[in-house]
Amino acid sequence: MIASLFLAFTDYNLLQPPQFSGFDNIAEMAGDARLWNSLRVTLTYVIVSVPLQLALALAVAVLLDRGMRGLAFYRSIFYLPSLLGGSVAIAILWRQVFGKDGIVNEFLAWFGIEGPGWISHPDYALATIIILHVWTFGSPMVIFLAGLRQIPDMYYEAAQVDGAGRVRRFFSITMPLLTPIIFFNLVLQIIFAFQSFTQAYIVSGGTGGPSDSTMFFTLYLYKEAFTELNMGYASAMAWFLLIVIAGFTAFNFWLSKFWVFYDD
Repeated sequence: MIASLFLAFTDYNLLQPPQFSGFDNIAEMAGDARLWNSLRVTLTYVIVSVPLQLALALAVAVLLDRGMRGLAFYRSIFYLPSLLGGSVAIAILWRQVFGKDGIVNEFLAWFGIEGPGWISHPDYALATIIILHVWTFGSPMVIFLAGLRQIPDMYYEAAQVDGAGRVRRFFSITMPLLTPIIFFNLVLQIIFAFQSFTQAYIVSGGTGGPSDSTMFFTLYLYKEAFTELNMGYASAMAWFLLIVIAGFTAFNFWLSKFWVFYDD
């Protein structure tokens, strides 16, 4: 990290010794339209995909918490996408699913609908990667399930005696007591989403296209570092990303005091 911080203030191309350049990289970042577009794409991805993923994970966890037969099997099946979601193989599969002649368009063709090439259309390409991220809900689901198991049954029994229905019990008991787990998952998934790289790289063929619609910040950083050999500029970008993630994390910790409830 210290070496990276030093390189952020240098002009370094991996082939020659780094030359100190002061704040030139920072000034270049301020005027780099492609960088700010990549940050916008990444923010859109984070803001849309993380809440959807956590909502799905919580819904599945609530269903699995009812003590159904074969719980361990279902829990493993739902967790499997989290193990594979960041892999190259799954990203390649996603290209086959949402390609022009992919599974989605074959399904739409049954109803006489001609679907576009989802991953090659700038209006839909990012949405396909968001769906891929939401699909990998297994990790937060397992954590939610563990949190649900820690809520004492006596609270639900008392509420049921008082005439509270399932919806009222969920919002008056489950949600407040689960807020520390929700907060934990929220912070982790935001950090993971900001660092997403493999999905965008494989789905877009490493270009961030079409029209930079899937140019994540990490993908642009990678291209500057290892394609353009602007290692000093890429180091400055990496530290900027660290500051952005730290800012979001700090904001979440500040906001948590208004909605997260602990035992004490």
